[in-house]
Amino acid sequence: MNREKLNWNWSKADYPTSVNLNVFGAFVCAGGSTMGYKLAGYNHLGGIEIDPKIAYTYKANHDPKYFYIEDIREFNKRKDLPEELYDLDILDGSPPCTTFSMAGSREQSWGKLKYFREGQSAQVLDDLVYVYCDTVEKLKPKTVILENVPGLIAGNALKYAIGIYERLAGIGYDVQIFSLNAATMGVPQARERVFFIARQRSLGWQDLKLNYDYKPVTFGEIAEQRPEVKPLIPSLAARWPYVQYGDQSFKMANCRYIGDNSKSSFFSASIVYDDWVHCTLTSSGHSVYYQEQRNVSDQEYSRMSTFPNDFDYCGASVRYVCGMSVPPLMTAAIAKEMRSQWFKV
Repeated sequence: MNREKLNWNWSKADYPTSVNLNVFGAFVCAGGSTMGYKLAGYNHLGGIEIDPKIAYTYKANHDPKYFYIEDIREFNKRKDLPEELYDLDILDGSPPCTTFSMAGSREQSWGKLKYFREGQSAQVLDDLVYVYCDTVEKLKPKTVILENVPGLIAGNALKYAIGIYERLAGIGYDVQIFSLNAATMGVPQARERVFFIARQRSLGWQDLKLNYDYKPVTFGEIAEQRPEVKPLIPSLAARWPYVQYGDQSFKMANCRYIGDNSKSSFFSASIVYDDWVHCTLTSSGHSVYYQEQRNVSDQEYSRMSTFPNDFDYCGASVRYVCGMSVPPLMTAAIAKEMRSQWFKV
């Protein structure tokens, strides 16, 4: 396996010259995966994104050749797509994961219309994994990636994972499922994600082998020196004296503060330490740096997500964008192995 490790501290000038391998994305958000493919030497053609605000950020940073600001269901109806999209090496997609997250509403939201911030329009989110399979059937790429949260292969959601597997297998793909942690892949964030990686059965390729064990990048390594940050919000400031070293969030500090261990509030307010890797960054919430008793800065959010130093967030919330995105280095690590083992380029 290729053990060359990419650095989290990078800029857009570090993109290598691309080879003749074309990628197109669905649910591209601000382009975390897009940047990962570019870092791995692929030619990224563009993608589909329903949210106009996030799409603006995507276009500003990636100048896509083909870009569709619309529901993927509408994209699938199109009869005016360029021929280049019917000859893809990789189709990549990260359908909205909140409906499968163990921290979300899960079963209660399945099959229901939801006004999701990704586009501020009502959608049934849990079936988007199958709509994405429709996109695969339409474009017939050589390989396919579907990324989502570990909750997709847990509990009652397992039926969706089985459905994805069977659907892709039924249209001619050999499918592998990987559970990966970004912290083992050079990313300063312990982001766990599931990847369905499929290739056309007719290609006759062997199974992809993915095994990462890079040295963890701790928060102390990416921390800014004396950043300008907003003070802790009053509710966290009041509970700070009750934080004990090793607490992963303010949940236990809140229990100590109110004298009731049965309460589960404040779990979305994370605590990070010099010698720890930050937990999965969510699109909302708070992160507090224990050693300096301060909020994590926007630059630190960007670094732990391995976004380039010169990424233009176009006024969007840095935490929201990064929390919604696959870290570029995570995608790059996978894409490099696909390039080496499958595409032989």
